[in-house]
Amino acid sequence: MAEGDNNSVYQLAAETASLEEQLQGWGEVILMTDKVLRWERAWFPLALMSVVSFSFLMIYYLDPSVLSGVSCLVMFLCLADYLVPALAPRIFGSNKWTTEQQQRFHEICSNLVKSRRRIVGWWKRIFTLKEEKPKMYFMTMLFSLAVVAWIGQQVHNLFLTYLIVSFLLLFPGLNQHGIITKYVGMAKREINKLLKHKEKKNE
Repeated sequence: MAEGDNNSVYQLAAETASLEEQLQGWGEVILMTDKVLRWERAWFPLALMSVVSFSFLMIYYLDPSVLSGVSCLVMFLCLADYLVPALAPRIFGSNKWTTEQQQRFHEICSNLVKSRRRIVGWWKRIFTLKEEKPKMYFMTMLFSLAVVAWIGQQVHNLFLTYLIVSFLLLFPGLNQHGIITKYVGMAKREINKLLKHKEKKNE
């Protein structure tokens, strides 16, 4: 293995260990959330969507201003940050972790670090594109933002947010149960059929 690869692996391990230490107080909550998001029980998707739907219905009913909504969200996060590490050990008994739970917690933290690295990598690629191919960068950005603006005009903001949040929360379960792979494979097969059919017509 090259020295660069060794450094990368070491850095990943160090970042994962640091994140594990930071999230230790949230360990049991993270493991429970992971089980729900991966649909370990058949009723988890229904419960998840019920909570999300109820939350958005309450937002729609109360219709808070942007400032009130942001303030309430930050206040909720502050309360969770204070209460969860204090109450979680009493509720879940975090001192009785099994080897399997510890391993899963390590995997989750490692995946979070890798996801953060991917996002940073994409961000750097955007700036690299801006420096190397400024015309392509601006055309791509203008087109992408125009499409997003058009979608925002066609769909209600709250409903659009609801769809995005629902998809993000359902994605781990869909991926875990192979549903995404199944439909992506079906789409690829259909596209290949269309391409082959078009080639035959051209011949």
